[in-house]
Parts: sequence; C-alpha cells; structure tokens
Amino acid sequence: MSAAFLVLDDGRIFEGSSWGATGKSFGEAVFQTGMTGYQETLTDPSYHKQIVVMTAPHIGNTGVNSLDNESSKIWVAGFVVRNPSTLTSNWRSEQDLEQELINQNIIGIQGVDTRAITRHLRDRGAMRVGIFSNQELSREEMVVEVRKATPMTGAFLTPDVSTPAPYVIEAVGPKKFTVAALDLGIKAATPRMLAARGVEVHVVPYNSTFEQIQAIHPDGVFLSNGPGDPATMTDVIELVRQILLAEIPIFGICFGHQILGRALGFQTYKLQFGHRGINQPVID
Repeated sequence: MSAAFLVLDDGRIFEGSSWGATGKSFGEAVFQTGMTGYQETLTDPSYHKQIVVMTAPHIGNTGVNSLDNESSKIWVAGFVVRNPSTLTSNWRSEQDLEQELINQNIIGIQGVDTRAITRHLRDRGAMRVGIFSNQELSREEMVVEVRKATPMTGAFLTPDVSTPAPYVIEAVGPKKFTVAALDLGIKAATPRMLAARGVEVHVVPYNSTFEQIQAIHPDGVFLSNGPGDPATMTDVIELVRQILLAEIPIFGICFGHQILGRALGFQTYKLQFGHRGINQPVID
C-alpha cells in the first residue's frame, strides 16, 4: 500500500493511502451523503469527470454485483473513502469493490478524513481536485497539475455518456404509454421503473432530431440526468423548444430539468456545492 494524496486547487492537501488503481486522476471534487448505494453512485453517468467523496465512513461492505449497476461501467474520475471494508459480506456479491476499481482503472484514496473534506467543500464550494497515488511529485507540483485541470463550468460531456443508438425497454404487463427518453447520461433504473409501471420507453441519443422523436409517436418526452454544464447544450435546448411548441408532454430530472428550464427562457447557475445523495431534505 503506497502513499496517496488528495490535492484541492485551493492548495489544501489530505494524505492517505492508495486504494483501487494507482496513478493520478483529476476532476471536480463533490461529496455524496448516502449511507448506502455506493455501487449505484460509481456507475451513475452523472458523476463523469467528478471525484466523489463518500461521507459514510465504511464503504465496500457488500462488494459489487452485476444487478445494481446504473450503466455498463464506473464513471467517477476517482473515489475517496475513509475506511474501506476488508470483508465483503452479501449473498448477492460477485466481486470485491477494490478489485472492481482496479479492473476498471479507477484511482482511489483511503484513510482520509472525508467529513473534514466535506466541510471544506461545503464552505469553499466544489473545486478541481486530483488524486496522486504512488507518484513522485512534490506538493507544489501536485497543486500546479490540479490547477491545470479542466473545470466543470463550460464542460460539454453528454457525447461521452449518451447511447450511440436507440433502444427500447418494453413495458411490463399491458402497455399504458409510450415515452421517448432523451439520453443525456440516463441511469438504468429510470427506464426500468417506468417500464414496471406500464410505460414502453424508447431511449434515444442526445443528438436525435425532432422528426426522429416524432416518429416514435410518444405520449411524452423524458429528459434524463447527466453530467456537464447545461449552458453548453444549445442543440438540445432548441430540440426541447420544438417539442414544447408541438405540445408534446415533457418532463425531466436533474440535468434534463435544467435544460427544460433553459428552453423556457430561464438561466441556470452552478451551486456552490451540489446536493448528491439519497437523503436530501425537502420542504412540503
């Protein structure tokens, strides 16, 4: 186990140990407050180009399996944990988490104070970060490399995560509706849950034309989650305006919801830190 460093672009450095693959990786530092669901987080395309800090201290207890993935691969740019489990114990487990990170060349760091990192990001805002594992670099050199990394503002990442070709998730039981889902980085659970409620879901690439969507004869259009800056999505915003003018029902979540807002004439801005997790409080 070699030394590893988590280096923030404001110059703060946290020292830990290597975990997963070794090397160096850069991204936007974000924190995730869920106590469970690390596999779903890792495979969620919305985390593309982000280094995820888990606030729950014990990660990896249940290993990984082939059923809980939200996509075909791990998307995070790096993974930060306090105390990874040395024991995998779950009847559905097929693989040790660290081994899966190694298999997919995901660089991680363990043994850092993840709650201190979270408080720092809460107070200072999301920022660029690098993980340096088994690297012969000075602290000053690591900070310089982090500050050269591409920021998330202005990032056009949808082509990396969208499906290259349309596919259909059949409705379970009698079909009630047909929905065209614009894939901006869609999670597998979304069309699966719609299908379980009698919706036939046509998942289409982000660069689909209005005519291609119209040819599906959808009862509604769904705009998915995804990574990046919604201000870069000029063509998709124009597509959404065409859908609105055609009076086709439309709904969206996460990234898709922001794009819908921009299509309606609103502006979006980046929060100081995002709300990521499964335990977010809401006001009724």
